[in-house]
Amino acid sequence: MQTSLENLGSLERRLSMAIPVAEIEKQVDERLKKLSRTLRIPGFRPGKVPLKLVAQQHGPQVRSEVIGDAVQKAFSDAVREQNLKVAGYPRIEPKSGDTDAGNFEFTATFEVYPEVVLGDLHESKIERPTLTVGDAEVDKTLEILRKQRRHFHSVERPAAAGDRVTADFLGKIDGVEFVGGKASDFTFVLGDKQMLPEFEANAIGLAAGASKTFDMRFPDDYHGKEVAGKTASFDLTVKLVEEPQLPEIDAEFARSLGVADGDLVKMRAEVRANIAREVKKRTAADIKNKAMQALIDATKIDLPKALVEMETQRLVQGARADLEARGMKMEQLPIGPELFEQQAQRRVSLGLIITELEKAHGLAAKPEQVRALVQEQADTYEQPDEVVKWLYSQPQRLSEMESLALEDNVVAWVLAQAKVEDKVVNFDEFMGKSA
Repeated sequence: MQTSLENLGSLERRLSMAIPVAEIEKQVDERLKKLSRTLRIPGFRPGKVPLKLVAQQHGPQVRSEVIGDAVQKAFSDAVREQNLKVAGYPRIEPKSGDTDAGNFEFTATFEVYPEVVLGDLHESKIERPTLTVGDAEVDKTLEILRKQRRHFHSVERPAAAGDRVTADFLGKIDGVEFVGGKASDFTFVLGDKQMLPEFEANAIGLAAGASKTFDMRFPDDYHGKEVAGKTASFDLTVKLVEEPQLPEIDAEFARSLGVADGDLVKMRAEVRANIAREVKKRTAADIKNKAMQALIDATKIDLPKALVEMETQRLVQGARADLEARGMKMEQLPIGPELFEQQAQRRVSLGLIITELEKAHGLAAKPEQVRALVQEQADTYEQPDEVVKWLYSQPQRLSEMESLALEDNVVAWVLAQAKVEDKVVNFDEFMGKSA
């Protein structure tokens, strides 16, 4: 087999190959003979079908299979001989122009993995969030839990912030009703940001039975592209106003949080422990994100387009599956790959960098690390031992745990290299909650 290699760019390569036609014909003949021994055709005994008839009926398919196998073998042999690490799939095409009649000539165009030269992290700065969980944080969390368990009672007064309103409304743009601009018996809580702020502001002050007409301009970046940046006229009629009532923090409230005996001291201790676990989880995620970004910033890589495209498609498919599981129809909500390209680039970069780090610094996950992660996840279930057995019986799940352990090792390595500064953070901002 004849081969030649061309560099088409920093990562793109093209292999030109030639396979003797005689070799292909020999393989075709051998396969047809083998096929004739088992082929059944009416009018002929098994194994007695004339080879010429077998070739007429199955020759094109057999030839195609032989050429496909020969091309794949030729490409694999050439890649191995040239010591190339192929990224993605090659684009294989018959060679155009003047060709040798005695050879089947073709080209394979593909990308190779880049050389990863790890960057220096000694000047990288990483802020590590620190947060103390005290009585004030427990009190704020309890208030949020109370709001989650609120109930509403009808009132005969104008609506105010925090009230739940049931209303009919009709919106028009240039006198024409638009999709999504009409609703009957629609319920929303003033201040929960379910509706645009300007819409809520016009509902405040209206009692049950009151109506109002007002103009409202949709934001330029509004998710509904057909109305974004446009001004609509709304007719709003309030039908019911209800004020919230929060439960008292008492034994019944404690039991609703899973404290069987209703002990308030136990309840506060459990809430504090839950907050601490969540703080630990979010802190670890924040540090991991910063550590990974430091690696990307310090290590410049030419990314194979094929790998980025493959990762983009995986992300698109994952998003579609998630939305479909929630009952959404994809034809009504198209997802373009451009939405995931940056995320795909980041993931491919990190994959290449982490692989090099694992190899260069021996950061592979240890069995005891994987076991600890498995146990940590299992402990969140009622029967942890059964969950441990299940995870160890699922190679894919166990592989995910190994990847997490490897990432933990990478983060620890980055923190040992970079300049780490502890920074006290605000509880509400860090936890994404409001009291």
